[in-house]
Amino acid sequence: MIKVLFVCMGNICRSPMAEGAFRKAVTDAGLSNQFHIDSAGTIGYHAGSPPDPRAQETARKNGIDISGQRSRKVTTSDFEEFDYILAMDNENMRDLKSRRAGGKAALSLFLSHAKNIPINEMPDPYYGHHSQFDQCYAAAVDASNALLQTIIDAKLKS
Repeated sequence: MIKVLFVCMGNICRSPMAEGAFRKAVTDAGLSNQFHIDSAGTIGYHAGSPPDPRAQETARKNGIDISGQRSRKVTTSDFEEFDYILAMDNENMRDLKSRRAGGKAALSLFLSHAKNIPINEMPDPYYGHHSQFDQCYAAAVDASNALLQTIIDAKLKS
């Protein structure tokens, strides 16, 4: 089982959409039984809350239901449990690195895997216009497809 965790600050916008986009890529590839996919936040302010309604709407209009996801805070055990932890921006990456006390997880910026997006940080759409959720979702799809191929090449091809 390959375990992948997506992380933003509150776990209600970017990381839930990234989790949904990656889950769709994995499902479309017929690999669902080989992956455990989750998302979390570096803060616990929204713990137990569903994704932001705008994130849910954006995912829904792209054929993905993320309404069942619930926000949670990153834990120390996540660094040992997950194989890959993907941060949405440099601030969250710094926070993850400062909390890490070992573990096997490979840390990287999620958009650093994208093939068609010229930025490494996922902009936070929370205080922006609804169209920013669409832009984040499109970036998540690009990065998800490339990340999945990287994982297939590294872990699933023999």
